[in-house]
Amino acid sequence: MQKEIEYDEKVTITPTDDETAAHQREYASLMRKFWFALLIGIPVMLVAYPEIPWLYLPNLFVPESSEALIRSLFVLSGVATLSVMAYSGRQFFTGAWAAFRHHSADMNTLIALGTSAAWIYSTVALVVPGIFPSGTANPFYDVTAIVTALVVLGQALEVRAKGQTSQAIRKLLDLQAKTARVLRAGHEIEIPVEAVLVGDVVVVRPGEKIPVDGEILEGRSSIDESMVTGESLPVDKVPGDEVIGATVNTTGSFKFKATKVGKDTALAQIVKMVQDAMGSKAPIARLVDVVSSYFVPAVMIISILTFLAWFNFGPNQALAYAVVTAVTVLIIACPCAVGMAVPMSLVAGVGKGAEHGVLIRNGEALQSASRLEILVLDKTGTITRGKPGLTDVLPAAGFQANELLFYAASADQLSEHPLAQAIVQAARNQGQELAEPSEFEAVPGHGVSTVVGEKKVLVGNRKLMERYQIDALPVQTDVENLQGEGKTAMYVAVDGIIAGVVAVADTIKDDSVQAIRVMREMGLEVVMLTGDNLRTAQAIARQVGIQRVLADVLPEDKAREVHMLRQGGKKVGMVGDGINDAPALVEADIGFAIGTGTDVAIEAADITLMSGSLKGVAYAIEISKATMQNARQSLFGAFVYNTAGIPIAAGVLFPFFGILLSPLLAGAAMAASSVTVITNANRLRFFKAKSFAETA
Repeated sequence: MQKEIEYDEKVTITPTDDETAAHQREYASLMRKFWFALLIGIPVMLVAYPEIPWLYLPNLFVPESSEALIRSLFVLSGVATLSVMAYSGRQFFTGAWAAFRHHSADMNTLIALGTSAAWIYSTVALVVPGIFPSGTANPFYDVTAIVTALVVLGQALEVRAKGQTSQAIRKLLDLQAKTARVLRAGHEIEIPVEAVLVGDVVVVRPGEKIPVDGEILEGRSSIDESMVTGESLPVDKVPGDEVIGATVNTTGSFKFKATKVGKDTALAQIVKMVQDAMGSKAPIARLVDVVSSYFVPAVMIISILTFLAWFNFGPNQALAYAVVTAVTVLIIACPCAVGMAVPMSLVAGVGKGAEHGVLIRNGEALQSASRLEILVLDKTGTITRGKPGLTDVLPAAGFQANELLFYAASADQLSEHPLAQAIVQAARNQGQELAEPSEFEAVPGHGVSTVVGEKKVLVGNRKLMERYQIDALPVQTDVENLQGEGKTAMYVAVDGIIAGVVAVADTIKDDSVQAIRVMREMGLEVVMLTGDNLRTAQAIARQVGIQRVLADVLPEDKAREVHMLRQGGKKVGMVGDGINDAPALVEADIGFAIGTGTDVAIEAADITLMSGSLKGVAYAIEISKATMQNARQSLFGAFVYNTAGIPIAAGVLFPFFGILLSPLLAGAAMAASSVTVITNANRLRFFKAKSFAETA
């Protein structure tokens, strides 16, 4: 259903939580069917077992009238249970027919055959009891009604669990802003968020939610992006920075230009990606489908053989025993739990990943991520921040660190070079009041020459010092050490005297070291792949604990390097953020895209990390391993249940212990197995990963 609102132009609003509403409607429908079947099934069971003391109805079954009355009640039971089959169990018959038309059989086939066989046997026994051996014409309509109720209850619980495991999506949708404050014709007006247009200037005040995606025009603030990226700390934003819809502005006020609205926003894309992943199948699930396609016909054959064995070799009332055991085999072998084991774990795992800003594209990606052996990390923008930052301030004799930074930053204020701007930004972050330089001169390939206050200040490389005949020997050891660490060292001279060295480098992200340690603890071989020179790459690798480095790799050769790593048959994952990483992301078994990177890289990847942190990679692998382990546990339990249940249902214990499983108990056991699978999958909601636990 769509709704249109008139403003400057028509804007179509499409609800984004249709899936949640559909789950709720399906759950409500199944529960109505369950209660209908149960309300009919209980009285039918009372009629079927009047001799049981706790079901005895006083003064009802008196000898004189019992035969006629009981027959009438059985007729009513047959009609009532027919309505149960038509209403509560309709989906089993339509599903079985659909499978039959495709020359296959599934869960619906077993349930439809079992319940209808019980009903047909009971009806024939009631209408023409003479065709059955003496004492075997006993209707058991209660099997049809109660088993239908139990199976429908299991389906309802499955639907409810699917809805609960997508809570991460619903939380995001609930946090979405309902209105936006925009500037139209010079006036500030408040409109529904769906009416915001691309190019609108939106005003955001402290404590408000950001309505759509955009780029800051005026003002600065700190924004809590935890609901999208999973990062708990607010992120500082200044003009030119991007903001994400549904995140929360914490402190300052600002204006931003809307760049993405409606289904194009980051939040909408997240919801779509997670929903698609939840609806996809992992390779293990497709294997289960293949096994089930053989399992169901096999069960039908076993049911027929069970019937023949009891009919030919059973005790008195052999026909009744034959029908009951055949129906029980069909019911207890229903692969409900087997069929839901992998999907339930998959939905829970994908939802848990979304809570931490890890977007898994599909079930195949999740399963493949759990089997990775080698993880290739791009350096710039992945391990490091991707932009230069001040790392060291080393003053020479007679100067202080703050004094050295003041002169260097003041002199570099008018320079547009990224390294110079990194020094200026670091000084401002420390709260320094910089002086306006005069007589500024940029010396190409060397540095800058300027006057700060009344002092001549030089900032640049060794060639600049030699040009102005500055003795740089006192700081030469520091320079060599910094260069050995892969940093760019810049000399600073004040009034002809060497004042010290400042170093700039592409700094390592705060959590890269911890994330890489977690990866190695999981048994992964971590490899750095970069186009940077070997010395710089090795310096970064030493700091983060990476042993293997592939440096000086051209962009077009990155995919080839990944291909070579896969040659040994090992599963390889690739993490990158740039356009030049896209071919390598596709070449790898699993591609991880840093969410702060380019759209091309994100599109080429199997898993996207909204936070731009390597913690997300570690978490994605951890949750993938946990999800697949959970799925295997559920599958093992479900298959063991079916394997052990079939012979018991067929009556192998009867000759030795006199134990025969009733269809009612088989239905209850089948529902219990489904509940067990659901409960096991929901354990993933409480999963704690090393990658996030240590910094929580």
